[in-house]
Amino acid sequence: MVSKNCYDVTTWPVGNPYEDVGEVINAIIADIKSRQTATDVNEGGKPGAVIYIPPGDYHLRTQVVIDISYLRIEGSGHGFTSSSIRYNVPKNEWADLHELWPGGSRILVDIPIKGDADESKGAAFYIERTGSPRISSVEFSNFCIDGLHFNPDGSGIHPENSYRNGKTGIYVASANDSFRVTGMGLVYLEHGLTVYHADALSIHDNFIAECGNCIELRGWGQASKITDNLIGAGFNGHSISAQNHGGLLITANNVFPRGASSVELDGVTRSSITNNRLHSFYPGMVALKANCSENLVAANHFLRDHEPWEPFLGIDNGMDDPYGLLRVSGESNSVIGNHFSAVIDSQRISPPGATPVIMRLVSGSGNYVANNHVVAVDVRARTSDSCFSAQVDALLTTTGSGQLAVTTVLVEAASSRNTVLDSGDDAQVVMDRAANAFRPTPSISTSHATVP
Repeated sequence: MVSKNCYDVTTWPVGNPYEDVGEVINAIIADIKSRQTATDVNEGGKPGAVIYIPPGDYHLRTQVVIDISYLRIEGSGHGFTSSSIRYNVPKNEWADLHELWPGGSRILVDIPIKGDADESKGAAFYIERTGSPRISSVEFSNFCIDGLHFNPDGSGIHPENSYRNGKTGIYVASANDSFRVTGMGLVYLEHGLTVYHADALSIHDNFIAECGNCIELRGWGQASKITDNLIGAGFNGHSISAQNHGGLLITANNVFPRGASSVELDGVTRSSITNNRLHSFYPGMVALKANCSENLVAANHFLRDHEPWEPFLGIDNGMDDPYGLLRVSGESNSVIGNHFSAVIDSQRISPPGATPVIMRLVSGSGNYVANNHVVAVDVRARTSDSCFSAQVDALLTTTGSGQLAVTTVLVEAASSRNTVLDSGDDAQVVMDRAANAFRPTPSISTSHATVP
């Protein structure tokens, strides 16, 4: 028996999914609501539905509005491919490319956006419901949301490199419970995924890259997780950001460079940033702001190096090297067992002559910094017009012209009663040692005694 609660956008009789899949999905949601009206029938009543998007290209000109629980929208392929690489290849070479656009089950966001419109108006999928209980168990799985193009921003940069277009992939405006975003591909959106007031949200195994901002958890929330994603924001946005969350788990993500930050937390408590691979072309990779407290930052790999791809040379996030790769404002945070690779050209340090800072405690007290390993290498950075080969070459190069002098830990006067253990030798750690506890990493002598 075929279930009435399983829909295919290509067989639904209302609208044309290839011209406006938004109109089709809204019509399907209206059908679900018209049929599922009873709240209690045989201990059930509103099971929700699945909407299937087969592989293909589907323009979305009407925003999808979701106000029902238990809805799953799924496709058969996240379809991600690099639009940035294509747009930075000369057009006369496009004819030789195997494909030009993302694929799979692909939504093309063609919503007309007015310049003064609220940002939510540019969302392909808008989720909101008031009243009780909170909207729950809305799922997005295994399809691509493509913003298509970026727009000029007045800076003179190539318009397709601006990361500005007013478009959002998924925008959740109201309090929600147990949402899932899995196996998605989000590309060329100013905001990939924006969620307010999340409880038990799961963002897992997605490819969210070449977006102005990738994952934004706003307002407040609890007990959510961001795990096993491939993520990369633009130079004026955040790869992962969260406000006022408790119990947030950020684990096993591979965060690409070019984002203004890899992870930025604002007022987040009792949460974990663990076992991530974080790569950035700028300082300010991970920032704990606005009194973030009792968080664990552990077993992450931080890599800071230079932009090797010629279309983005000369662009940065506005932070200088003393700003710190990891910056902490708050109480009783633990920074334990992280590896930092600072592969920096000493001739490109900003401001010139400054000493780069790896970990910087800005304010608060009772923070615990222990057993972190810092490798600082002075290199002569090379560039290329090939994005892939340039970045691979940079990643695989482990030799430099010599060691780079860095401050591994800087504790500002506004931060006190911290403990710093084995995270830099006596010369690499800068702090008031009367106001903080310190044990230096043992130094290895550069001289070699002659054994008789």
